Amino acid sequence: MLRRSSIFAAFLLSTVTLSVSATDAGVSLQAAQLKSLGVETLVVGENTATRAGSYPAQIRVPNEQMRVVAAPVGGMVEMLAVAPGSTVKRGQVLAHLASPQALELQRDALQSSSQSALLQQNLKRDEQLFAEGLIAESRLQATRSAAQQASAQAGERQQGLALAGAQAGKLGGPLVLVASIDGVVLEQGVQLGQRVEASTLIYRIAKLSPLWLEIQAPVELAASLRTGMPVKIANSEVNGKLIAIGGAVDAASQTVLLRALVSTGADKLRPGQVVEVELASSTGNMQRLPASALARNQGATIAFVQTASNDKETIFIARPVRIVSQGGDSVVLDGLKAGERVAVKGVSGLKAMLTGVGKE
Repeated sequence: MLRRSSIFAAFLLSTVTLSVSATDAGVSLQAAQLKSLGVETLVVGENTATRAGSYPAQIRVPNEQMRVVAAPVGGMVEMLAVAPGSTVKRGQVLAHLASPQALELQRDALQSSSQSALLQQNLKRDEQLFAEGLIAESRLQATRSAAQQASAQAGERQQGLALAGAQAGKLGGPLVLVASIDGVVLEQGVQLGQRVEASTLIYRIAKLSPLWLEIQAPVELAASLRTGMPVKIANSEVNGKLIAIGGAVDAASQTVLLRALVSTGADKLRPGQVVEVELASSTGNMQRLPASALARNQGATIAFVQTASNDKETIFIARPVRIVSQGGDSVVLDGLKAGERVAVKGVSGLKAMLTGVGKE
């Protein structure tokens, strides 16, 4: 049995052709040898995914499309006009708060406004008296300074009143909280009748188109990606494009954060949803092949590319390739071109012939 195996190995190795360089090392086989080794081939680009791979991604709302409606002062929730899922328009009333602090703001604003109006009247009077030479310039300057200070203070109080949502020029009444953008209510943070402190979340509102896809991709993939490249959510018609490629690497997962923008089809997505995203190759040279197509030789990963075939022989060369990503029984790699024929079965036999295993 041992002698028979030696004879078979010698027969196979008798047909080995080694080139002058390691990168072009190749083997030549006759039809019988191909059958004995079980060599099968696949044309790259035919039924192979020319994509950089599929990766999990999470749907996010762009920062500029998110708004938080919070209690400007402490108080009690007196009215809630909308609920999560509601569509709202800018300026629409969302809630009322009953607040003693709001009453103080309204009182201070009214007092400041009245004081400012009175000092403006005094200023007009003193300007007339100064023009008639009845008062000194120093008195006019003092009156003008007081009027300017009162006007500034009244403006500040009115601004504070507006930020709090209280109605100007009216003493009493609730704080009126309104939507600052068109959007959808994502979250409600309080219940009717609840007492809240300042800054308590009342509602979270967002505009849901366009949306972000935040993708964690292997660090070795980042170099082959470019902003503007297309992305596709698997098993859907939703597409987008890369808008940012992170410069930092997550130490634990060795991944880079990618961000894509989805405009068309964003209505089919929901913030927080996890989806599978397909990334297209930037170079067009990345291919997905069965893991069985690869072998290791002298520290390098190689694939056997068929370079010639006729009635007498079939020639394969060992081509170094770079694995970009791997999942299940397939790999995405760089170094092969569409249209090339690659061995996907019988690779261990080809490697044995290449390295001279069993050669005496």
